Amino acid sequence: MSMATRTGTGSPAPHGADSHDVLRVQGARVNNLKDVSVEIPKRRLTVFTGVSGSGKSSLVFGTIAAESQRLINETYSAFVQGFMPTLARPEVDVLDGLTTAIIVDQERMGANPRSTVGTATDANAMLRILFSRLGKPHIGSPNAYSFNVPSVKASGAITVERGAGRTKTEKANFTRLGGMCPRCEGMGSVTDFDLSALYDDSLSLNEGALTIPGYTMDGWYGRIYRGAGFFDPDKPIRKYTKKELYDLLHKEPTKIKVDGINLTYEGLIPKIQKSFLSKDVEALQPHIRAFVERAVTFTTCPDCDGTRLGKEARSSKIEGKNIADVCAMQISDLADWVRGLDEPSVAPLLTGLQHLLDSFVEIGLGYLSLDRPSGTLSGGEAQRTKMIRHLGSSLTDVTYVFDEPTIGLHPHDIQRMNGLLLRLRDKGNTVLVVEHKPEAIAIADHVVDLGPAAGTAGGEVVFQGSVDGLRASGTLTGRHLDDRASLKPSVRTASGVLEVRGARTHNLRDVDVDIPLGVLVVLTGVAGSGKSSLIQGSVSGRDGVVSVDQGAIKGSRRSNPATYTGLLDPIRKAFAKANGVKPALFSPNSEGACPSCNGAGVIYTDLAMMAGVAITCEECEGRRFQASVLDYHLGGRNISEVLAMSVTEAEEFFGAGEARTPAAHAILHRLADVGLGYLSLGQPLTTLSGGERQRLKLATHMATDGAVYVLDEPTTGLHLADVEHLLGLLDRLVDSGKSVIVIEHHQAVMAHADWIIDLGPGAGHDGGRIVFEGTPADLVAARSTLTGEHLAAYVGA
Repeated sequence: MSMATRTGTGSPAPHGADSHDVLRVQGARVNNLKDVSVEIPKRRLTVFTGVSGSGKSSLVFGTIAAESQRLINETYSAFVQGFMPTLARPEVDVLDGLTTAIIVDQERMGANPRSTVGTATDANAMLRILFSRLGKPHIGSPNAYSFNVPSVKASGAITVERGAGRTKTEKANFTRLGGMCPRCEGMGSVTDFDLSALYDDSLSLNEGALTIPGYTMDGWYGRIYRGAGFFDPDKPIRKYTKKELYDLLHKEPTKIKVDGINLTYEGLIPKIQKSFLSKDVEALQPHIRAFVERAVTFTTCPDCDGTRLGKEARSSKIEGKNIADVCAMQISDLADWVRGLDEPSVAPLLTGLQHLLDSFVEIGLGYLSLDRPSGTLSGGEAQRTKMIRHLGSSLTDVTYVFDEPTIGLHPHDIQRMNGLLLRLRDKGNTVLVVEHKPEAIAIADHVVDLGPAAGTAGGEVVFQGSVDGLRASGTLTGRHLDDRASLKPSVRTASGVLEVRGARTHNLRDVDVDIPLGVLVVLTGVAGSGKSSLIQGSVSGRDGVVSVDQGAIKGSRRSNPATYTGLLDPIRKAFAKANGVKPALFSPNSEGACPSCNGAGVIYTDLAMMAGVAITCEECEGRRFQASVLDYHLGGRNISEVLAMSVTEAEEFFGAGEARTPAAHAILHRLADVGLGYLSLGQPLTTLSGGERQRLKLATHMATDGAVYVLDEPTTGLHLADVEHLLGLLDRLVDSGKSVIVIEHHQAVMAHADWIIDLGPGAGHDGGRIVFEGTPADLVAARSTLTGEHLAAYVGA
């Protein structure tokens, strides 16, 4: 062997590129983090644990993922950055070893009523191409199968150039076929208006006949209706002629001039359709939603039978099925149907579609259909839908960031989710998971535990190491990791029953069930078995039923626990009464706001494509109020000092003495009851964790006087220690004479129940039946269902 090719027998020196095997964070101070420094191993699965509000999301999402995204955005030109969301650099000293971060969070998918599971995952796009190639009869391009594309017809004169400056005008017709049903405009339902809910016909417009939220004669609407000239605003509506009534209700947009200003007049019904009905009803403000539910009835479109598609799109078929039939199939069945298609001309398309549909089944969403509106998916379903596009990805050395991927999963499905996370790691990716479930924490290669408590008492790393090390560490998570709830020795007896007969919502199969009242009832079953369908379809709408769903709290950076819960109203009135001034002075969003920052406490400077800068307002020093307002006191404190108090401190303050305010004390007591005693009253809602928002919503709903409370997965985002607190709260609700129905996957809640109703046996069309009714002890003894097996293993039976 020549000297040039001889290799040494010693081990080669390590290559410099192989030394970057940790992700280093130093001095992180986002939200409540207190100079956190941590090293996270790359190409491993790291789980972040800690009580709700301890700073897990601030470290993982607010620091690591946010900085990774910001650095990627900076690689684009300034022009492109101008169209992207601007991200500020997180408050951190050093972030080393970052890789591209892909975030899979719990954010609900857009509540656009046109969005379905198929449109959100590209499955519809593939099916449209498939039908445009193989559908018989052939009707046109893929757009001809899209319910979001209307058909267009046009005719007119066109100018044809003949060369040498000669032109000729010819008449031409133009047609473009879209798949949208013209009757319902691709929505699948048509609306019918109850006119008596829009106006009181015994009054004139000037007397306030309109009963639509926001439509008063004092503002712009008054000027438009008075100046339009289509009807007399002083004449009662019942005396209008047919033409006047048509102009009031249905007139198409028409340009008018009022007091020298050009305005557009439009009838009430098209105006309501544009402003209220173009959004998802669930996303509307409560008073507008109540109006829509009162005034508008939605019925399935008679022309397209709810499929959203025009007759041409429905006439084109492959093997006897049109695109609407295919989208309505359960995805697991659709995967089998696609597998049976053998057409070499579209082989790559079929392979891609097959892989996408198989990913749905693999991730546990095979029970969905592609025509399911994406706004109706739960947080867990939306998160897993977003995961699908990453399952078959060839990318490696990427950081995947997951926010409680086991949310909404039955214990049976958690093992499958664990397998998917490990598969992503084994492809050479760094997987960061924020998680509370012991079954998911168990698979971690590395654990970072934050604490020791929540809010200002948290924000520190209290442990990092292996799962076994966490068990022995003595931290709050370590102590509770092996907690197992035991079955109750005795259960309460029901005071009555709530009858459900012939329930057929979604996949339910003529379900008859008696739900006991006066006790704690838990509905269980795998994801997609029909639990939410049973409650939403047959229980929620009844009188005296208060529903707390998983919907996210909506709120801007001006919203805080005091404004969201209605606590600020009694506080403002108490301050006003004590000082003899107007209540509006004590709101940072009204008259009392600091004029420099408009009550925000900070001044935002927009720097176009660069990250905006927020500087604490110099005039009010971040207190949000005018200086003169801070001179007014209640019990020796001003309004800014009160909003800086924690819930526990404020409960004491408003409970006795000069500041005693029973209305405020009652709300604060409910907040403390759900375990939010550490929150400060003025903390922006945007800084709250998922678990804190869930409990804030629960505290607000507890104020509603109802006989039956329905809670949809209240343990979402809750630490093992917080679950005990929640069980105590549920017990107190039942002991006070209420009935509590909980949809839940957490075995500790199941074990604590007085009565369990288990749906199944599977998901989708394999579920929708009651497979068990009885006490938790009977379910464990029988072990006849998946839930029974997992509960028996949990309680050690």
